[in-house]
Amino acid sequence: MTRSPRRIHRSLITAAVPLVAAALVLTGCGRGSGSAPAASTLQIDDKPATGTINIWADGADGADLPKLLAPFERDNPKVKVSITQIPEGDFSAKLTAAIASGTVPDLVYLYSQDQPTLLATNGFAPVPDGLVDPSSFFPAMQKAAEVDGVAYAVPWYTYANVFMYRKDLAEKAGASAPQNWDELVTFAKKLKADGVANPLGLSISYDGYSAQELTAYAKQNGGSLISSDLKKWTINDPKNIEALEFWGSLITDGYASADSPTFLDTVPFLSSGKIAGITNGPWLPGWLEDANGPTWNDSHLAVVEPPAGPDGSRAASIGGGSLAVLKDAKNPTAAWKLTRWMAQPDTQVAWYKIFKNLPAVEKGWDDESIAGNAMLKPVRDAIAHGVSIPTVPGWGQVGKIVGQQMERVARGTATAKQALDDAQQQAEAIGTGVK
Repeated sequence: MTRSPRRIHRSLITAAVPLVAAALVLTGCGRGSGSAPAASTLQIDDKPATGTINIWADGADGADLPKLLAPFERDNPKVKVSITQIPEGDFSAKLTAAIASGTVPDLVYLYSQDQPTLLATNGFAPVPDGLVDPSSFFPAMQKAAEVDGVAYAVPWYTYANVFMYRKDLAEKAGASAPQNWDELVTFAKKLKADGVANPLGLSISYDGYSAQELTAYAKQNGGSLISSDLKKWTINDPKNIEALEFWGSLITDGYASADSPTFLDTVPFLSSGKIAGITNGPWLPGWLEDANGPTWNDSHLAVVEPPAGPDGSRAASIGGGSLAVLKDAKNPTAAWKLTRWMAQPDTQVAWYKIFKNLPAVEKGWDDESIAGNAMLKPVRDAIAHGVSIPTVPGWGQVGKIVGQQMERVARGTATAKQALDDAQQQAEAIGTGVK
C-alpha cells in the first residue's frame, strides 16, 4: 500500500509557505496580476537529452529518485541528472529565493499544498505544446497545474483521502461502513457504545491540513470556500457553515477528540483500537502493515470512499505533486525531455513500485500492481470526486486561518458561523491573489 515518508513532516510545509504567500499577495505578484500568460513556443524533439539536468527534490523522495532515473540516463548517455535534496521545511523559501535571484535548478516537483503559491512567483516556464496529453491525467491534478488556463506543471503523482476503519471492531459493534453523514454518526454511536471512547479521528492539526479536510466536508454539503472564478473567498457561505457545524459536532458530541490522534499517532491509535475510523491517505494501510505485520489488514482494515453529504454529494480531498521547469533553467530542453519521460504511465507505475506514490496519469492505474490491490479501488473512485485545496496564492495564509478557526469550534469557544465569519473577514483582507 501507498505510504509517503514526506508526509511524516507535513506540518513543516506550512511554516514557510504563508510567509511566501503573504509577500506574493501583498506585492501583487499573484495570478492574473500581470499580462496574460502565453503558451510555450519551445519545441521539444525526440532526440536524446544532453547536458546536466539539475533537480531539486523536496523531502525523502530525492533519496529514491536515482533508482527511477537510471533507465533514462542509460537511454540518454550524454545526459547527467544531478539531484539536490532540500529539507522539506526549507523548500518553498529556498526555491522562492532562487527564483528571485535567477539561480535556479532546471526541474523541481511541487506538492499540492505549496504549488499555488510557488506558481504565483511567475518563475516557471509554460509546458511546451504537445509535450504531454493533458487529458491523460486526473482532471483535478491537471487543473491544479494551470494558471489562467496555461499549464506550468505536469502532474506527477496523486492521492485521495478515503475513510478507513477497523472492520473487526465494527463487526463486533454491529456497525457497517458509513455511506453518508447520518450513517457516520450511527457508526460512531455504535462503536462508542461498544467501548471505543473516541471512535473517529479527525484532522486536529488546526492548520492548512484541517482546512483541507473542511474543503471536502463543504463540497459534500454543496459548498466551496472560494468562488468558481477563484477571485472571491466564500468561506462563510451557509453551506460551509453547515459543514463545519457537522464536523464540530463529531467532537462536541463525543465521537472524536479535539486533541488526538495527531498525524503520527494515527497508526498506534488504529492498531490499539483507540479509534475505529479515520479519513486518511492511501499510505496508511502500508504503515499499518509495517507496524502490525503483512496480514494484519486482511482481518482488521476496510477502506471505502468518504461518506456523502446530506443530498448524496460525494467529495474527497486530494493532493499530490507536479513536475515544473524553471523559467531561468540552464538546460530546459533536457529538463522537459525528462519531464515527458516521467509523465509516461510506465514511469509513474515504476515510481509507485519504488516509492509507493500513485500515478497522476490515469492509465497507470490499470497496472496490476495497482488495479489488483482492492484497497486502492476506493482511492481511485474517490479521485473522481476529488476536491483540491483552492489553487490560489492566498491559500497559504487563508488555509492556516481557517484551520485556527476550526479549533475554536472544536473546543466550543465559537460557533461555526462565528468562526467562519472571522475567517472570511481575515481572508478578504488577504485576497485570493487572483485579479
